[in-house]
Amino acid sequence: MANPRTVLTSAPSPPGCSCSSSSSPPAFEPPSPSDGELLRSLHRLARDLSAGDAAAETPAPFLRAALAFVTRRSKLLAAAFDDLAVCAAAADLPRSASLCLREVLLVLQRFKALAADCAARSRMRLLLQSDEIEEEVRELQQDLATLLDLLPVAELGLAEDVLDLLALASRQCRRFAPPAGAERALKARVLSLIQGIEREIVPERERLEEILEEVGISDAATCSDEIESLEWEIGDRASERWTDAMIALVGLLRYAKCVLFSATPRPSDSKTGPEVDEEGEPPAAPPDFRCPITLDIMREPVVVASGQTYDREPIARWFDSGKSTCPKTGQVLTNLELVPNKALKNLIAKWCRENGVAMESSEASKSEPAQAVSANKAALEAARMTASFLVKKLSISFSPDAADRVVHEIRLLSKSGNDCRAFVGEAGAVPLLVPLLYSEDAGLQLNAVTALLNLSILEANKKRIMHAEGAVEAVGHILSSGATWRAKENAAAAVLSLAAVHTYRRRLGRNMSIVEKLVHLVRTGPASTKKDALAALLSLAGEREIVGKLVDAGVAQVALSAVGEEETAAAVLAALAKRGGAEAIVGMDGAVARLVAEMRRGTEWGRENATAALVLLCRRLGARAVTQVMAVPGVEWAIWELMGTGTERARRKAVSLGRICRRWAAASAADGERGNGCPAASVVPPAMMAS
Repeated sequence: MANPRTVLTSAPSPPGCSCSSSSSPPAFEPPSPSDGELLRSLHRLARDLSAGDAAAETPAPFLRAALAFVTRRSKLLAAAFDDLAVCAAAADLPRSASLCLREVLLVLQRFKALAADCAARSRMRLLLQSDEIEEEVRELQQDLATLLDLLPVAELGLAEDVLDLLALASRQCRRFAPPAGAERALKARVLSLIQGIEREIVPERERLEEILEEVGISDAATCSDEIESLEWEIGDRASERWTDAMIALVGLLRYAKCVLFSATPRPSDSKTGPEVDEEGEPPAAPPDFRCPITLDIMREPVVVASGQTYDREPIARWFDSGKSTCPKTGQVLTNLELVPNKALKNLIAKWCRENGVAMESSEASKSEPAQAVSANKAALEAARMTASFLVKKLSISFSPDAADRVVHEIRLLSKSGNDCRAFVGEAGAVPLLVPLLYSEDAGLQLNAVTALLNLSILEANKKRIMHAEGAVEAVGHILSSGATWRAKENAAAAVLSLAAVHTYRRRLGRNMSIVEKLVHLVRTGPASTKKDALAALLSLAGEREIVGKLVDAGVAQVALSAVGEEETAAAVLAALAKRGGAEAIVGMDGAVARLVAEMRRGTEWGRENATAALVLLCRRLGARAVTQVMAVPGVEWAIWELMGTGTERARRKAVSLGRICRRWAAASAADGERGNGCPAASVVPPAMMAS
């Protein structure tokens, strides 16, 4: 930090003149507030600091003594600045006094920023950085004292009591000595706990409770808030020096929440919220939270050069397709750099938590870096202890309320990374979760199916779930009779996750009960549920030997009905056409026309898959399918447009479809010349007529 005397003498002044000399300022000197505005700003800022009580706003009790000094100094200065404002109203301040007070304003602004920063940080991070914070407070106090000493009070004509206030404030600032001993001892005890966990020593309950009480964590709600804050700070790399310790503390706090606070979820964590309404959709997200390309809630919002925000995946696909314009404004971008919009991401995450909306179906997208957690022995051991404790507690939980609290914590733990999923699976959670899928308690049922979904992300847990007695049937029960749409949606996502393994995909596809229930969800479910059900059917359609059964179950019909609403629907039709379902698709009334419409007006991925489906239909069925394609008005122009504006794969498919149509047109023209009565080809754009 710069010495205030140096900062003061380096303040703007006319070239070649000292602060005491009088000269008109040069034309290029930036405008500065008048003395009256300066003193009003000082008075307002000092009053805000004293009234806001920075010490009370910080979540950490151990820092309140240090920040309380800010409040007390501000009260003294507010009274002094009030009197100074009267002096400035009568006459301009001396140049040296004006410069000095401007530096005082900067110091107070830094005080305010520090207090606000401390109020926003997690308690554990404040503890780890307590030495740095107290040193910053001390330096600010010394800077303020120096500036008050430099203030030319004799030239200001201040009253004696005001002079006494300024002198008192200066003396108190110089005497500032934060009581760091207690904070250092608490910090040492926390780090000692982490070291003990690294050596696989289970923390003593009384010791853990005492330490958390001193940090300011006394119940499940504050513990959950602390975990959440730490995870965001780790993801944002808020403190590289303490990242390892913060990761370890997340694991320790999860363990403490379960052991000390009976794993009691906050209402916002366990609420069934909007998905309880079986007749309606989950709450609509604000328009600013939706990607302009996909219209879905953004998971990774990024800003492009035009200032518009998009979700990372769709805008990356847009750029990968060769475009260099802003999709929303059409502006040609000077660069294709994607800048993360962390502020918007935090707002979206907060809205999703408050409204019970999952940002991702697996709930696996969390800011905590998985690799760092895997390399952190203390975090791993804490996670292992937590998993073991929770599974043991679940095995002896006989009431739905007690089971719900434990399963809720298993759900949270299982979305924290593959190591945690492995620990929960190894502890034997899967057989205990399966019966809970039949629970009549909506919250318990949702927590159980979501926990299984999160666990299924790990390959070893897929095997545990598929081999658990009655697990597939229990998931099927949720698909048809789940208490909420969210439970049904997560059950469909679980089918999708399990179907990632070839053997399990074949087994699930042969289970007609599962297929029929997924088809029913596509027909009757809200948009988010329909999307997950279609994704599961798309995965099952990857098995050639079960495509016939899928068609018989009505998969082609429901996928066709969803074309134009869900981009996955066209992908399902393409998968069916590729593996034996082409005949059934072409036989459905209006199928080809709807695919052409999707090729013209769908999303990037929807257009791509609709074109792929049309190519497959034409190749599998020949003239029967091509005739239907060419009978759709404007199809040639749609193909031509896609060849120029689609993704790389879409352009390839459009070229193939154009070639097929061109050959059909040539053959039709030749047959027409021979007088066999075949219809003449429609007009084909010049670009398509090229060989």
